[in-house]
Amino acid sequence: MLLAALWWGGLTALSFVAVPLAFAHFGNPALAGPYAARLFQIQSWASLCAALGLLLWARAQTARSVVPAGTAGTGLLASLLPWLLLAALAALVQEFGVAQRIVTARSSGGDLRLWHGAGTVLVLLQWGCALRVLTRLAGRP
Repeated sequence: MLLAALWWGGLTALSFVAVPLAFAHFGNPALAGPYAARLFQIQSWASLCAALGLLLWARAQTARSVVPAGTAGTGLLASLLPWLLLAALAALVQEFGVAQRIVTARSSGGDLRLWHGAGTVLVLLQWGCALRVLTRLAGRP
């Protein structure tokens, strides 16, 4: 549960505190943008690592437990798998599909609003998945 809490807390701190403060502190999007991009890059890799670590842990926990015949899909791994995979996919799409387009949108004539919106959705998706995993591990169905 500690890894899930750190994952969700890290996403919360970076996305909703550090990045807005960077834009407020630098005052210029041209200066704050690359800094925020680096923070989101770190966040993407942290999400990927946390999701993979929790997936491996849940798999090990499921392998240790004895599951009665006919109840496949009711264990810990089955309940966490969709959320962990969705978070990992969102992190990969953010890192390799959207992040560079946000950074280069102004200079290349790209649609900054579109790519920023897509990046925001991907960050919120990771945040929601991390929260769901955390609440599941905390004992809430």
